[in-house]
Amino acid sequence: MQTQYKAIFVNLLFHGLTRPLAPLITLAGLVLIVPLALRLALGWSDPLGYLSDLGIGGLLLVLLYRRPLWLTLPVLLAWIALTLTNIELISAVGRMPNPSDLHYLTDPQFVENSSSGGFSHPWLAALQLTALALWLMVQWPGRSRHASPLPRHAWALPALLLLVHSTVQSWRPTEADQWNVFNLPHQLATAAVAAGQDRIQHWLEGDAGVQVPPMEGLTRLDLDGEKLLAAPGQARNVLVITLEGIPGAYISANRQALKAGYPENPMPRLSAWAERGMNTPDYVLHSHQTIRGLYSMLCGDYDKLDDGTPKGVEMLNQTQRNLACLPAQLREHGFATHFLQGAGLRFMAKDRIMPHIGFDKTLGMEWFTQPAYLEFPWGKDDKTFFEGALDYVGQLQQMDKPWMLTLLTVGTHQPYSAPDDYLQRHDTAKQAAVAYLDDALDNFLIGLERQGILKDTLVVITSDESHGIDDVRLASSWGFNLTLAPEPLPRIKRGTYGHVDLSASILDYFGFPVPASLSGRSMFRDYTTGREIMSFTNGMLRYHDGKGTFTECDFLQRCRYYASEGFITDRVTYGGHYSGQRARLVSARATALDQTLLRTSLNQHYQFGSTEKIPLPAQVSNDWTDNLIGAQYLEMPKGSRTRVSLSIRAIEADHTAYISLKAKEFERDVPMELPTDVAVTPEQPLVMNIHFDNPQTRKAFSFHLLGHGTGAIEISDFSVVTELSDQMDQTDQPEYLDDIQDASQAQSS
Repeated sequence: MQTQYKAIFVNLLFHGLTRPLAPLITLAGLVLIVPLALRLALGWSDPLGYLSDLGIGGLLLVLLYRRPLWLTLPVLLAWIALTLTNIELISAVGRMPNPSDLHYLTDPQFVENSSSGGFSHPWLAALQLTALALWLMVQWPGRSRHASPLPRHAWALPALLLLVHSTVQSWRPTEADQWNVFNLPHQLATAAVAAGQDRIQHWLEGDAGVQVPPMEGLTRLDLDGEKLLAAPGQARNVLVITLEGIPGAYISANRQALKAGYPENPMPRLSAWAERGMNTPDYVLHSHQTIRGLYSMLCGDYDKLDDGTPKGVEMLNQTQRNLACLPAQLREHGFATHFLQGAGLRFMAKDRIMPHIGFDKTLGMEWFTQPAYLEFPWGKDDKTFFEGALDYVGQLQQMDKPWMLTLLTVGTHQPYSAPDDYLQRHDTAKQAAVAYLDDALDNFLIGLERQGILKDTLVVITSDESHGIDDVRLASSWGFNLTLAPEPLPRIKRGTYGHVDLSASILDYFGFPVPASLSGRSMFRDYTTGREIMSFTNGMLRYHDGKGTFTECDFLQRCRYYASEGFITDRVTYGGHYSGQRARLVSARATALDQTLLRTSLNQHYQFGSTEKIPLPAQVSNDWTDNLIGAQYLEMPKGSRTRVSLSIRAIEADHTAYISLKAKEFERDVPMELPTDVAVTPEQPLVMNIHFDNPQTRKAFSFHLLGHGTGAIEISDFSVVTELSDQMDQTDQPEYLDDIQDASQAQSS
C-alpha cells in the first residue's frame, strides 16, 4: 500500500511539473513566493519591504522566464547567494551588505571560511535550494518548450510596484530599518541612483565642497547651568558601572518619564534602585561598539559617527588629549584609578587604551580566580563578575586615598549568558541574560550598601551601547544614566544628555576644574535652553538642534525631520524630508566631529605589541574571543597603502606556538595571503612584514592574530602604518606578503 501511495505522489508531482505553466509557477515560487515567506518568517513586517520583494522579484520573473538555462541558472544562484548573505549579515551585525562586500562572494576562500560555522538560519537556505531544485526539474530538455509566453507589457506591473515604493518613500519615508523596507538588490540599486543624483546635484550647485556648519553647540564645554548642589559633592570615591548593551527602556522610571509604550519590565530590580537615585530618561548613546562608548564616557568627546578607526585607538598616538580624560583628571586629584572588566583586555586594544587615558590598573578576565558559574565565550558571567567586583571594591576601601573604579560586564553580549533555570523562565536567551544581570547587579549593590560604601561613593550606572528592542523607537540610541549619590538628587533629570557629558559631570560634581578640551554639559546642573546632540546607530545619522527639531538621515543621505522637544521621545510630529546640500550639512557635522582628534587618518602609526606574556589556548575556537591583538575596526582611506610588521616569539623552551593571522572588514573575512599555523619557538621567532593597497576606503577593518599550542608568547611588535601610496618606495612589489623571516634571517638583520 505504501508503495502505491508513493507511486501516486510521484505521478502527481511528475504531471504537475510537466504542465505548461510549471516553469512559470516554479520560477515565481523561487523569486516571488520564497522571498515573501522569508520576510514573513523573520518578522520584517513593513509593507514597503513586501512591495520591494514583489517589484524586484517580478522584474526577475519577466527577465528570466523562457530564457536559456545557461543564462538563468547563474542569475538565480547569485540571487540566492545575495539573499542568504543579506540575512546572515543582518543577523550577525545588524546591517545590510554594501557593494564593497559583494566581491567576497566570488572568492572561494571567503565563501569557505564564512560558511564553515554554518548558517544562522539553515532552514532559509534549505527553502531556497528546494525551490531552485523544483525549478530545475521543469527545465529538463524539452520540458519548457511549450511554456506560454508572458504578456508583452508584463514588465509594467513590477515597475509600477517599484515606482509606488519610491513615491511612498519620497513622500513620507518610514522609520523602519533598511532591511524592513528593501530587499538587497533594490537597496543597492537605490543607493547607486541616489549617489549619482547627489553627484549631479552637487555639480549643478557648483560647490567645491560643503562648508562645515557652526560646531560650537556640539563641541563646547557648557557649565553655564544652575548647580543642583550648593557645594562640591560629599562622595569620596567614584564607581562607574557599565552594563553591556542595556537600553534605557529597561528602566521603569525612564519609560514613565517619557510615556514610552514599551510594556515589559525586564530589569525590575535595577528599576527599584532607580527610585532611589537620579535618572536621566533622555540619555543618548552616540554610537555602537564598547570601545566607542567607553571613549565618549571617559574622555568627553564624540567617537566616530561612522565605521572609522575608534578614537581610543587614535589617541594612542597622542600625549596631551589623553590627559584630559576622566581617569587622568581624577588621578591628578589624588584618586587611585582602576578599570575591571569580565572579558579579555586585548580585544579592541583596551589593554593599551585604558592605561593611556589614566587608569593606574587595568584588569580583565585573568584577574578572576574563582570558578565561573557559567562557561561563556566572551568572559565571565555576570554573577561571577559582580561577586569578584565586590571583593575588588573591598580591597580599594583598604587604601588611604580615594578611588575611581570603572566596571564593564559582558554577559548580555550576544550570544548571551544565563543559567538553565533563567532560560526556562524566559522566552529568549537575551531576556534570560538580562534577568540574570539584573539579579547579579542587585546583589552587588546590596553588598555595597551593607558595607557602607554607598554612603561615600558616587555611583553611576550606565551602558556602553544598546542592543536595541524591536518596534521601540530609537532603541539603538536610547541609553540610561542612573546616579546614586550620598546627597539627595532629583529623581528625574530633565533635559537631553549623553555619554559625551559624563566626564564633565563627574568632575563638576566634585568641584574640580574641567579641561576646556572636553565637550558637553554637566548633569549636576539645570539648563534653561536646549542643546545640540548627535548619534549614529543602525546606519542612521541623527541630530537634534536643541530648538525643537530632530533629524535623521539614512544611507541615501535622505533626511526626515520631526518636531520633538528632546532626542529620545516615544512620539514625534513628522515635518517633512529633504536631501541634497541641506542633507550634506548634517553629514558635514558628523565629519567634523570625527576629526576632533586627527585631521587625517593618513600617516598614522599604531603599535599594538608589548612585552606582555600571553598564554596560549590549546585550540582556537573563536576568531573574536581568542584574538591575541587589539587592532580592530581600523579605517584605511582610499588610495592609501597599509604596512604591517609583526614579531612573535615563544617564551618557554621546548614549547611551540602555531600562529595564524586573519583580516576582516565589517566582521567578514577578507581574502589575503596571510600566514596560517606558522610554527614559532624561542629559537625560531616569526618576523613578518606585509603591505597591501587600499583602492577603496576600508572601514571596520580588523586584524585577528590567533595562536594555539602550549606555554606563552610575546608579541614584541605589531605595528600598523597607513600612508599615501605615492609616499611609499616605488620599488615595493604589489604583493600582500613581502617576507616571513626565520630566526637566522632575523638575527642577521
